[in-house]
Amino acid sequence: NSATLFIPNLFVNQKELYRIICKEDSAVIPVFAQSWWLDAVCDAVDDWQVELALKGEQLIGAWPYLLKEKFGMLLLRNPRLTPYLGPLIFFPPDVKESNRDSYEYEVTEQLFSALPAADMWRLSVWPDFKQVGLIKRGGVNIGVQQTFLLDLLQTEPVIFQNFKESLRRNIKASEGKISIATEPEALADLFRFQESTLSQKGVVQSYNIQHLERLMSACLAHNSGTLWVASEGEKIQAIVWNVWDENRSYYLMGGMNPDGDNYRAMSALLWHCIREAKKRGNKYFDFEGSMDGGVERFFRSFGGKRTLYLVLKRDELWLWKILKALRLRK
Repeated sequence: NSATLFIPNLFVNQKELYRIICKEDSAVIPVFAQSWWLDAVCDAVDDWQVELALKGEQLIGAWPYLLKEKFGMLLLRNPRLTPYLGPLIFFPPDVKESNRDSYEYEVTEQLFSALPAADMWRLSVWPDFKQVGLIKRGGVNIGVQQTFLLDLLQTEPVIFQNFKESLRRNIKASEGKISIATEPEALADLFRFQESTLSQKGVVQSYNIQHLERLMSACLAHNSGTLWVASEGEKIQAIVWNVWDENRSYYLMGGMNPDGDNYRAMSALLWHCIREAKKRGNKYFDFEGSMDGGVERFFRSFGGKRTLYLVLKRDELWLWKILKALRLRK
């Protein structure tokens, strides 16, 4: 992010100041770091906090985070339904390209040192964050996950032509048969579709319908997300929850009707999301990644660039404390 943000002359704490920044300079804050998003995905408003980095009256960085206590330990992690979170660096408009990395390092160091001590870390950070050395020297381990980023600055015909041939066939075959509409009220259907798919894999959802309803209400209120529903006749075939900010559009989650047999619907839905993102002026469509082989193959067929993002992890002390607690109970 490039911005020059100046601190208002108000006697407020860091969190309230961050709320002001999110409201007045929302264009430089990604959707997952917006204060309204964090309010919606956390169980309590007090669960999330933020550290700010200042240079005089200028804000140069922010690091919002969720800190929870569990089993007598402090856990620093992403809130549910939040794929990325971590340090935000606000570069001066006139920063030279040769100085960007040093500037990012210094701001990250200031933010990292201000974070509270925690027994366990599990933070998935922004795909463009690369200050690995600083984090490693701070005693935090590094893992990686992947996403696919589709460049929306290309023309629409070029984007479509870069799709895998079978994907293009599916999309063309859906024309005239699959209708797509905005239907946020179909949220219960999406939850049911996902629940069915995950149960077949032996996976339990980490959220309930109330969590989704609260977040959807917030997305709609801030014009930052909706549900796109693909139907054939009267029957819903697939649903995608699409969210966005100033720069990127994201596939947050999706589901296919377990009683349907129409993979064309999901292909058509994502193509619709991509076209809408391009109309909106977003620079990238982020598929938000998956380590599942089948999902990865599907996302890869859209021609996006495979991009790795870091997962900051510290769990050795957590495991030790759990084992110790179990021994004391014997």
